[in-house]
Order: sequence, then structure tokens, then C-alpha cells
Amino acid sequence: MARRVSPLLLLLPPVALAAALAGCSGPVQKPQRPAWRTQAENACIARRLVQPSAYVQIAHELEGPGICGLTRPFKVTALQGGAVSFNATATLDCNMVAELDQWVTDVVQPAARARFGVDVAQINSMGSYSCRGMNNQRGAPLSEHSFGNALDIGGFVLADGRQISIVKDWWRGDEQTKAFLMDVHGGSCKHFSTVLSPGSNAFHYNHIHVDLAMHGRSGKHICKPYPSETVAPPSVISKDGPSVEDDDSDTGERPPLAAFQGAGAGPRDAIGPIAAPETPLPPRRDVEVDEEPTGSIGKKHRP
Repeated sequence: MARRVSPLLLLLPPVALAAALAGCSGPVQKPQRPAWRTQAENACIARRLVQPSAYVQIAHELEGPGICGLTRPFKVTALQGGAVSFNATATLDCNMVAELDQWVTDVVQPAARARFGVDVAQINSMGSYSCRGMNNQRGAPLSEHSFGNALDIGGFVLADGRQISIVKDWWRGDEQTKAFLMDVHGGSCKHFSTVLSPGSNAFHYNHIHVDLAMHGRSGKHICKPYPSETVAPPSVISKDGPSVEDDDSDTGERPPLAAFQGAGAGPRDAIGPIAAPETPLPPRRDVEVDEEPTGSIGKKHRP
């Protein structure tokens, strides 16, 4: 029997009418997470960039909603072989775990020893994996948190028990504490492609956001507020985020910078030549900038 078509549908343009009728003919196909994300996770694990332990354990796949999730997520309670704990278990992808561990070695501990004479014993996280839009806005492009490729840092605890809070100490801490946080912020820009701290925008007044996304065809880094030029050349770090011509993407479908590179090959290597990837890169797109801690589910969105 022929299907009856509502007179209202006949008022639609032909393309819209075809789409409407197609939507009634069968189940809606489930959106698929970009294949390169799984490839990047598997490549990182195959290269043994992260060694599973009592503190870093591979968990079951996280699937959805939508394209959110991880194929081989890690549940992390501590870095540095247990020497630097998290206040809560962080769910992260393999490359993010590897880069965070190297960041603690290269940036966090040297800064703590120089400013306080002791190591950092704990990182206080404000969010790792969370399926949501950027800046916790519904309808925004998906945050890198949606793929376990980001961490929000609310503060640190030193080995002597001293508490360092981003929201309290960034602007109002003593000179050594503020200098330590500036050291951490500036050094983070050598390890992560996105670093957003208090002063970057209203959403980041209480934490430092770091991720391994890519921005623009030129692979610029986003580091706000802009640190001293001794941190990295101005050509590497963007003061204002991606330019219009470099920012033509939507949902974070471009591989993170370290996804197909060797151990410890994070954004800091962009200051010099980047080694050729061992695995051919799939077609890539850019991602938007700006992130925000844990929140609600974001929607796929094309500007």
C-alpha cells in the first residue's frame, strides 16, 4: 500500500523532503566515533608508552552516548609509579597518560623542588573523561574530555602536606606559590597542545585545562594566558587561539598531536622538527579551542 504523505511535507524543498521521508523508512544509524581515535589508542598501547600497573589499569570500553567514549581507556589513580597520586580516579586515553607522566617529570617536580624544596605528592583533578560539549555548553562541539584526551587540574598537594589551589593561589598566593603555578603553566605549553588557565577566559577561573588536540592546519598550540617567550617561540603558541582560516572544523575529528608518534613526543617537539609518524595519518580535521571542567553531554555540531 502506498504511503500517505502529509500536505505539509509537500511544502518542503525536495532535499529536505527526501531526508524527512528517509528518516521514516528505518532506524536512525548510530553515529560512529572517528576511527583514528581507536587507532591512536591501539598504537600507543602497542608501543608500550604506558605500562599497566596497580595505579594505571586498562578498563572496559566506554561506548557513547553518541561518538563519545574510548576503546581502551585507562583508569589512573597515580603517576610516576605511584609516587604522585590523583585525588580521584582519572579516566584517560593512553597518549594522555603517557604525556602527563612525562609532564610531571619535566615540569611539575622540577618546579616544586626549585620553589619549595619538596616534590608534589598529589594532583587534584577536576575532571577527566566526560561526554559533553566544550565549556560545558550543550550544542557546542564535543570537548576532548569526551574522548579521555584532557585533564582539568584544580591544584596540587606537596610532599610536606602543603595544599596549592588554583582558584585561591593563582592570583592571591604568596610569591613562591604564584611562581610555581606560572612555572607549571608555562612548562605545560611544551607538553600539551591546549593549555587554558585562569585569565584565559571566564570558564577557567579555577583550574588549568590541558589536552592533546590539534588546532588548525599548521598545528598551532593554544596557551592562554600567554607565557614568557622563553617558554616557546611565538610562532608555536597562539596568543588568541586559532585564526579563522585555520579553524574550519567541528567535533574534534583531527588526531591529537601525539597520537601516532613515539614515546614522549608531545607538543614540546613542535618547537623543533616533528618526527615523521610511524603510521600513515588518516584525513584530518581541526578542532575548536576552549574547554571547561566536568558537565553535561554535548551534541555533535557543525558551525
